[in-house]
Amino acid sequence: MKKIAIIGYSGHAYVVVEILLQMGYEIVGYFEKKEVISNPFNLKYLGNENEVDLNDYSTNNIQFFVAIGDNTIRRVIINDLTFKNIAVANAISQSANVSAYTEIGNGSMISSGVCINALSKIGIGVIINTGAIIEHECRIGDFSHIAPGAVLSGNVSIGKNSFIGANSVIKQGVKIGNNVVVGAGAVVLKDIPDNEIWAGNPAKTLKQNG
Repeated sequence: MKKIAIIGYSGHAYVVVEILLQMGYEIVGYFEKKEVISNPFNLKYLGNENEVDLNDYSTNNIQFFVAIGDNTIRRVIINDLTFKNIAVANAISQSANVSAYTEIGNGSMISSGVCINALSKIGIGVIINTGAIIEHECRIGDFSHIAPGAVLSGNVSIGKNSFIGANSVIKQGVKIGNNVVVGAGAVVLKDIPDNEIWAGNPAKTLKQNG
């Protein structure tokens, strides 16, 4: 049986754990800053990842998954693991419908009910959450997060470290930059430059992000 350890163990991680179990992984435990009180899956606490030599686990054929929803924190940890040549797995739900002609980078989570159609490209450490639809030829940059029920029509481009809110709709061909936040339920009809927050129907810029 394949073995895996997760980094992060809270709400988002619970979804990840279920997917990994569906995929046939044996989860050897979790890393967190400290042992958590709520432990619904009865996982073993392995320590703080900043205080443990993760190579000790990797050399024993244990893969890793970073189960942290925050884009920036997830990026820092995955980049560190990659720099150390430590294997980072994907978590892809059995109920997701993913085209065989889709590219998916390491460390990405594809949740239940997701549909990803042909010739789309998903970057490293991406979260595509429950029921999201990623139509043909979409591009999603590294460490971005597509929230539940979001719809990316064909040939949409999302930059790195961006967040697309729940039940939002992105018009076909729209290009969204890096470090962008699109609010829940927004309807995006035109391109969004880097570092902006948009919301509404039709979506408009609210302010700079950061």
